[in-house]
Amino acid sequence: MTLLNGKEIANQIKDEITAEVDKMKIRGEKVPHLAAVLVGNDGASLTYVGSKVRSCKRIGFESTLKHLPEDTSEEELLKLVKELNDNPDIDGYIVQLPLPKHIDEQKVLLAVDPDKDVDGFHPANFGKMALDMESFIPATPFGIMELLRRYEIDIEGKHAVIIGRSHIVGRPISILLSQKGKFANATVTLTHSRTRDIKALTLQADIIVSALGVPGFLTEDMVQEGAVIIDVGITRVPDDSKERGYYLTGDVDFDAVSKKASYITPVPGGVGPMTIAMLLQNTLLARKRRAEKS
Repeated sequence: MTLLNGKEIANQIKDEITAEVDKMKIRGEKVPHLAAVLVGNDGASLTYVGSKVRSCKRIGFESTLKHLPEDTSEEELLKLVKELNDNPDIDGYIVQLPLPKHIDEQKVLLAVDPDKDVDGFHPANFGKMALDMESFIPATPFGIMELLRRYEIDIEGKHAVIIGRSHIVGRPISILLSQKGKFANATVTLTHSRTRDIKALTLQADIIVSALGVPGFLTEDMVQEGAVIIDVGITRVPDDSKERGYYLTGDVDFDAVSKKASYITPVPGGVGPMTIAMLLQNTLLARKRRAEKS
């Protein structure tokens, strides 16, 4: 079994981006500027956004954090989105999800300028991705594909089973795995809460991507020998014995499943760090595209 070390690969990618940024500085060019919008004080979101800001500092990006109170109105948030769209200094930005229940997430995401949508959530980018056109790929699926590529895992003609059909992970990774090209060309089955007998499908799978957010969902008896396991799920489980009061776990029963897997991602330290790295990669791409247009 080989551990797919997302933390290590993410650091490699950050080093590569840092080298590009250093060259931009030497040439006197503007460095990429990433902004993040956070509404409220969700613990996981605060941690995630904080990590993004620290990563920007490490690689030489400029960064801006717009932290709004929980009771921010939808109108106020849309006004900020417009300001970010119109700000020529901002190359890309994200609106951290989830948003408070009184705000229509879809309405906000639709208001984001597709050219600054480094999260890859806007329908314009999602549609281009589905048509094999140049676009911003959602950061988590992008990170999964990059992890497979860097570990040179052959997936051509293999059967990939995706557990979860979210627009953020499940659906886009099903599209990317089935596209033509190296480290793609898989035959994909997309499963969800209404799928009958998921176990029968996962037992046929050469590759399993689980993105449910249900701790320990994928068990040893659901996996065939030698399967590649990508665990996207990450859940905070309360635990008073821990200093933080919780521990993080994934969708996969790691200890048992890892004995059968050929490759497997840990939680934490697998897909999570890759998500941030590819968000930075998208921001660098956004800066380059804006420079070409100016």
